[in-house]
Amino acid sequence: MKNYFEVRVDKYIKDDKRIVYRPASLNNPKDEAVMFITEGFIQYANALLNCKDCLIFWPKEIDVPVEIYERHAVCLVGNPHNAFARFFRDNQITYLPINENVSVINGAYVGNGASIGTDCRILPGAYISSEVVMGNNVYIGTGVKLMGKVHIGNNVVIRENTVIGADGLTTDRDENGKALTIPQFGGVVLEDDVQIGALTVIGRGAIDDTRICKGSKIDNCTFISHNVYIGENTFVVGETIMFGSSSLGDSSLISGNSTIMNAVNIGNNCIVGAGAVVTKSVVDNTVVLGNPAKPRGEKA
Repeated sequence: MKNYFEVRVDKYIKDDKRIVYRPASLNNPKDEAVMFITEGFIQYANALLNCKDCLIFWPKEIDVPVEIYERHAVCLVGNPHNAFARFFRDNQITYLPINENVSVINGAYVGNGASIGTDCRILPGAYISSEVVMGNNVYIGTGVKLMGKVHIGNNVVIRENTVIGADGLTTDRDENGKALTIPQFGGVVLEDDVQIGALTVIGRGAIDDTRICKGSKIDNCTFISHNVYIGENTFVVGETIMFGSSSLGDSSLISGNSTIMNAVNIGNNCIVGAGAVVTKSVVDNTVVLGNPAKPRGEKA
């Protein structure tokens, strides 16, 4: 496992000798990580039994199970997400892209550690980070920027001036109302046969990866925020915005200029009408329309 920082836990819990090296989430817990859990997700706390020696920011109103106390350093706080954000500020932790050694290949800038498959076409003016892993028969248009940990499958098309792996806006506020920025440590995964249109931005995950599954097609001028999951063979039409941690199932259609709010899940075989604003999760095989989006035929 990669080490991103080194912070002694006794800064938060007296006499605790542990050290944490990385962030982790409940979806993908890791040893020796800093994590948080909010009251609304306490039902998933057993995930913390799958790792050890972590610093956990825990809501002080909720009792901590003995087995979690025994495995981790648990810090009781009023607002766990805010405490998690303060952890990075107080320890001066950022994760901005670094200057890389690159080679200029056909006018494109390719990081020397990048892994490029066979029969790939990378047009002049593209930038490929050294952490990129690319499959075979991939098309990268001019002006494309692949930043950080981006894994690309086979037969993928990424059209002109798209940015993949940009930081998302993951923030909280301190007691004075100033921003507390949480660095983005995740990556982006594009599976086989994915197509991404021009002038699109796909944010890397905050901790885990943003993922677009095989066969899905994303139109021009679309914004896919951090931690988004898009299932197989789903279409997202231009000028759509998907906020952080939202998700789409398989074989769905998101029409143009739609907005999917944060943490909203849209199921399989769904249709979202043009210009819809989806504020609540949508079950499989449903058509939703309007602002706020409602199932077709349901009165506002």
